[in-house]
Formats: sequence, C-alpha cells, structure tokens
Amino acid sequence: MNADALRGKFVVLGVTGSIAVYKVVELARRMTQAGATVQVIMTHGATQFVQPLTFQALTYRPVEVEMFGTFDDRATGHVAMGQQADVVVVAPATAHTIARLAHGFADDLIGTTVLAARAPLVIAPAMETRMWANPATQANVDALRDRGATIVEPESGELASGLVGHGRLASLEAIGAAIEDALALSTALAGKRVIVTAGPTLEPIDPVRVVTNRSSGKMGYAIAAAAQRAGAEVRLITGPTALRAPAGVSVVHIETAAELSDAVLAELPGAHAVIMAAAVADYRPAKPAEAKLKKRDQGDAVSLALVRNPDVLQAIVAARDPRTLVVGFKAETGDAVGEASRMLREKGLDLVVANDVTAKGSEFGSDTDQVTLVSADGAEALPLLSKREVARRLVAKIAERLQG
Repeated sequence: MNADALRGKFVVLGVTGSIAVYKVVELARRMTQAGATVQVIMTHGATQFVQPLTFQALTYRPVEVEMFGTFDDRATGHVAMGQQADVVVVAPATAHTIARLAHGFADDLIGTTVLAARAPLVIAPAMETRMWANPATQANVDALRDRGATIVEPESGELASGLVGHGRLASLEAIGAAIEDALALSTALAGKRVIVTAGPTLEPIDPVRVVTNRSSGKMGYAIAAAAQRAGAEVRLITGPTALRAPAGVSVVHIETAAELSDAVLAELPGAHAVIMAAAVADYRPAKPAEAKLKKRDQGDAVSLALVRNPDVLQAIVAARDPRTLVVGFKAETGDAVGEASRMLREKGLDLVVANDVTAKGSEFGSDTDQVTLVSADGAEALPLLSKREVARRLVAKIAERLQG
C-alpha cells in the first residue's frame, strides 16, 4: 500500500463475521506497515473466525469488541474512535452489518463508530451470492452509497458455500486503492469555498403556473455532497426539488433565473470554484399576470410572449476573480460535446460537463449519467456511471486543477 497516502492516518477497521476475515488480517498488516495507526473493531461473530490477538499482534494496538470496553484513557470511547478517524473501513462487511449500517443502528461498536464519524466510509461486502443479489441487500447498499459510502464491490469466484458467483471479498489491492482514494479525496478541497447550483428554475406565468424544465437536481446535489466530503465549504444554490440537502452543506433556495444570478454573485467573492449544474431557463414570460389566468377568458389558443433571461454564466465569468474556477453544464439532445466546446470557448469557462439527455441512462431524473468533460485540454468521455460517481470524478478533477 502507498505509504504517502497512509502515513500518519488513523484508520478504524471494522471486522465482521465472515470467513473472509482471514484475508483482512493481511489488510491490517499492510496498512500498519504503510505507517497508518490501525484500530481494529471486531464483532463477536468475527472473533469466531480469527482471535483478536492476531490483529493486536499486527497492529500493535488492543482490539475493541465490547461497546463499553476500556478504550484506554478516552472518555466516551464508544464514539471517540469515529470522531478521530481519518477513514472508517468495514471489511469484510456481512449482509447483516450492511443492513444495520443502512438503517443507522447504534447498539454495537461498529454502528456507533460509523454514526459518530465524519470521515469517509469504505465498505467491502462479502457474502453468499444470493444474499448479495437479494433486493434487500442491494437496497441497503444503495442507501449507503447515497450517503457517500464507497462500496468495494465483491468479486465473482468460489464461495464458502461451494457455489461460484458474486459475493467473494474484493482483492486487497482493490480495497487498498479505495481506502487511498477516500483519504486523498477527503482533504482534496480542504480550505476551499465551492458554490454549486442545482435543479430547475421556475419563471412565473401567473401566481399558479410557471415555465420550467425537467431537471431533478440530482446531479447538482451529488456534486455538492462530493465537494463537502472532499473537505470544501459548500454553498448549494438550488431551485425547487424533491431532494434532501446533503449533510454539512449550506443551502440557498431560489426559483427564478434572476434569483439564481443574484444568489451566485452574492456568494462569489472568495469562492474558489463555481459549479453551475442548475438547468437555467433561457427565457421568461414577458409580463407575468398578477392574478390567475382564467381559461374562460383566454379562448382556445393562447400565445405566451417570452423575453430572454440575463446570461447567468456570462455574469459570473465577468465578475469572478481570475483564479476562480467556473464549470458549466451542457445538456443536449444531439451533439453535446460540440455544443459544450462552443460553450467553453464563447463563455470563457474552465470546464464544461456535456451530456446527451436522450441517451439511455442519461435521461432527466435518472440516477445514472454518461458525460464528457470538455476543457482546453480536450474531451474526456466517461462511461455510464451513477451520478454519485460522476460527481466524485468531477470533484477530483476540480481539486486537481485548483491544486495545480
């Protein structure tokens, strides 16, 4: 494992009752040799496979099993480890433990540690293939992903049951890489202020009706959460959505394009990056009615006069500090990359995320997306990914540029 990534880090390793425990002994040894302080927590089930003394001998630290153990000189020891952790790793993670973590149970040491932690969470499942494929397990895994956990997918291979299929603990190399990535990203934007916009804008026709679009806000919210996990101070400026605000993110609610522009410009001084994931209306009704328009007064055909909204991106680029990174989004129904390249050039942006919303898996409201990152360096096409993973990769790209 990479000593540069792990040296001086406090790693909490939660070990649960799976035959794959024997593999995690080597993971603990490798992390310790790389310079990390590794605090092992074991469930009672895990101790039936490997004795705590084995981990203690390799990590040079007592292993914790009981909720209210000694915990050396730490008060409130059952939450102290989570508060001190730079990363929490649960490996192997059984279906039972995954279910408990997904539902926030806090009656064992691993559960309380995860709930108390603000550090990244890496989970490496291991179980029989039908247990892994069960909809209940998959729903629990999705819930943990939604909250920002990194899931190191199990591999296909021979299982303890004698069957062959998915459920085998991922390789130590894959788990180690996920831990290193989580540690690197958790501080990649430390000390940075990031503005993220999300969702649709609503332009009133009358007090009841609006001109809007199909944006769900999922991409912007995922980016805000990823930036917060990377250590940034995040201000999310959002149009109306059905989404819950990410933990630790400050939120400003807007409706119209003009309100969005005002909110972003107000937050712009001191911002290191602005990520414009909101779907902003290009036009608005010229004269919104003060009272609800009545069908009986309008006839069979109605014309709605529209006027162009101010260009929010243009205003941001004009007002920003030259060191502030501005990222645009281009949702198209055809040549998304070509349009993103034009947008990059004409608006003076640093990066544009292009996607074709007619492509399978990239439709409005979906949980996946297939995007291309367009910059002066060229176009980087990503495969179809979850919006969470797109957000993670975009944040990593932004952090790389800000650090450069």
